[in-house]
Amino acid sequence: MSAPAAASPAWHLFVPKLVTVLRQGYGAAALRQDLLAGLTVAIVALPLSMALAIASGAAPAVGLHTAIVAGFLISALGGSRVQIGGPTAAFIPVVFNVIDKFGYDGLVVATLMAGLMLVAAGLARVGTLMKYMPQPVITGFTAGIAVSIFSSQVKDFLGLSMDKVPAEFFARWEAYWAHLGSFSGAATAVSAGTLLLLIALRRWRPRWPLFLIAVVVSSLVVAALNLPVDTIATRFGGIPRSLPALHWPAFDMGRIHELLPSAFTIAFLGGVESLLSAVVSDGMIGGRHRSNCELVAQGVANGASALIGGLPATGAIVRTSTNVRAGATSPVAGMAHAGFILLFVLVAAPLANYVPLPAMAGLLMLVAWNMSEIERIRQLMRSPIGDRVVLLLTFALTVMFDLTIAVEVGVVMAAFLFMHRMAGVVELEAHTRLIDEDQDDFANGVGDDQRAQLPRGVEVYRVSGPLFFAVANRLDDVLRSFVQPPKVFILRLRLVPLIDASAVAALEAVIARCRRQGTRLVMSGLQPQAQEILQAMHVRPDGEHLHWVANFDEALALARRLAG
Repeated sequence: MSAPAAASPAWHLFVPKLVTVLRQGYGAAALRQDLLAGLTVAIVALPLSMALAIASGAAPAVGLHTAIVAGFLISALGGSRVQIGGPTAAFIPVVFNVIDKFGYDGLVVATLMAGLMLVAAGLARVGTLMKYMPQPVITGFTAGIAVSIFSSQVKDFLGLSMDKVPAEFFARWEAYWAHLGSFSGAATAVSAGTLLLLIALRRWRPRWPLFLIAVVVSSLVVAALNLPVDTIATRFGGIPRSLPALHWPAFDMGRIHELLPSAFTIAFLGGVESLLSAVVSDGMIGGRHRSNCELVAQGVANGASALIGGLPATGAIVRTSTNVRAGATSPVAGMAHAGFILLFVLVAAPLANYVPLPAMAGLLMLVAWNMSEIERIRQLMRSPIGDRVVLLLTFALTVMFDLTIAVEVGVVMAAFLFMHRMAGVVELEAHTRLIDEDQDDFANGVGDDQRAQLPRGVEVYRVSGPLFFAVANRLDDVLRSFVQPPKVFILRLRLVPLIDASAVAALEAVIARCRRQGTRLVMSGLQPQAQEILQAMHVRPDGEHLHWVANFDEALALARRLAG
């Protein structure tokens, strides 16, 4: 019978994955794979880093410098084996607003403060708590950021002549309407052509470097036809062939006080995005990241980026996924990706001067669509009414106000919603003898005398109490804890009176892990409310990897057949 692995010492939480990889042995074959993966990611990151910087209100060179410095440090010091870091689309509205209110020096100070916050959060082990962020809040602010990115690119997409784009959502669209007469057909043609090319490539050649191909083709078309559109050279004066010198920004307590909310927003978003990206990469490689080590690395990387005048940085889901698909085996791939971008800056930076800005707008339109999480929103809109309200409120506040307000209100709403559900459960269960069932939320489902009767390769656990966002994420940890994955994993849910949307997302992760490791998952005793929510969100038994049975006796009989 398999047993949970022994707990690691506390200091292990902060050991970079690079150290772990080198201790385990790292040979020439792995190095070749990582260099190839790093080159592949660098090809994706080159145009994207410049586009993200431009959309944030900074020079394109700043995006490249951030990808080099922060990208290298996130991989070298981080707690994920294949995480790729750098500037990301999620920061665009945040950075744009900070620059608009406090100037670029204000952004540098806020990023430095955010870096210190992230280091402190990692050392305080806050990374362990971030995984309890409710799914409707995450989806709400992510979709809101996507809408903000879309609206920020309308000026360059249509080629409007505007001195300044307002930071506020409604004021921005009023300004677009007022300047609609300056519409440029050439700019719109380049933007739309780039977007259509990206969509076509993604459909028919998804493994090709879409962004680089689209930008190169657009640049060649603009140069060949001599189209009257802005380029990186005409607006920004080109990209220097060097990295900027370290510079410590000047600030005082008054400056710190006014930038504190912005710094918190950057730190929060950087922490959440990096851990979400790490979770995605874990699912792709079957690994497990060190969340607190990752936060410390993100903090150091953001501090270093600020000292060279760079942008905030975090884990990038698209580039991380590209890294995995390209065959990366270790953090060396992420470090190599930063090295290849540095090589481009030192050798071939003048080539970027010909890139048309409308092409960058088309590229970011696709990025915004990818961030919108339409399928996740559709799924959550089938969840209970409270989760839908949290989702829509977080989305609306992100678009109309800012991320900090949206997340604060969303989390508070989710907490009140949870307390309301718990109050209902206590009332319904008040007549029962709860003392007989009193135990941990998530406890071993069988006693020692029963365990001896279990077939070999079968494990049984029972959830006692509501399965909500603060409990559901522990399910995946149980599966990871076994030295030898069980053939059948029985999850006893008779004592679960309700399930929320975040718990469903966590169960999907458990089901996916069971599929990867060849474990059959059997859920027994599902209550009507839990069955309704799971079916409404399309999590249903398939007769192969996931089974539902009425009670534990049926589950045990099924497990005997499945375990062979």
